[in-house]
Amino acid sequence: MKKIVFMFVAFGLLSCAEMQQVMAQLPQGTSVLSQGEIGNGLKEALNNGISKQVSKLTATDGFFKNEAVKILLPDELKAVDKKLRQIGMSKLADEGLKVINRAAEDAVKEATPIFVDAVKQMTFTDAKNILMGNENSATTYLQNTTSTALYAKFNPVIKSSFTKVGADKVWKEIITKYNSIPLVKKVNPDLTDYTTNKAMDGVFKMIAVEEKDIRTNLASRSSDLLKKVFALQDKK
Repeated sequence: MKKIVFMFVAFGLLSCAEMQQVMAQLPQGTSVLSQGEIGNGLKEALNNGISKQVSKLTATDGFFKNEAVKILLPDELKAVDKKLRQIGMSKLADEGLKVINRAAEDAVKEATPIFVDAVKQMTFTDAKNILMGNENSATTYLQNTTSTALYAKFNPVIKSSFTKVGADKVWKEIITKYNSIPLVKKVNPDLTDYTTNKAMDGVFKMIAVEEKDIRTNLASRSSDLLKKVFALQDKK
């Protein structure tokens, strides 16, 4: 089937040349929604992913008991975990993993305003590519436009959260005990950086889940606007 190329201004004005180029690409007889309807439909889809999925991560155990995004230990600490369990300190090892995930759950609360700003700044080309792209185009757009801001926001929050949830004390104890074991290779991991990146990965993974659902499951298009807008995508 012919790929439908439609036009709309999400948040801004198109140049006359660009408008004419898009008009020329429209198939004869193709009926399109208004620019406002398409823009609002796409915003609604993005907001659904942000509000429904990201909010799940901020709850207690949002990371820790969600196998899709649970933060596991970095490779350099797997030996630490194994050794602690060998010497009867499994409880401390378990707590070390839990508090990392608790810090991520705390930091993700800062994500929504950053995503909202990214949606507001979408250009015409962004919006067209998102709707007519693959099943994670919106997620990819958010990832490309927000990663720097998310890291800058998450990193200090996670550092603070480590103190709030007791992760700093737990991991200081873990590392101190491990490094005191004879003949082991000493470790000094940057858990703040590691947890920041893993928290970001989890956020984008959950948004991608919602995006795919809206694109592929008609029942997930929870409003008439979503149904009409994503019907254009179905015809590509």
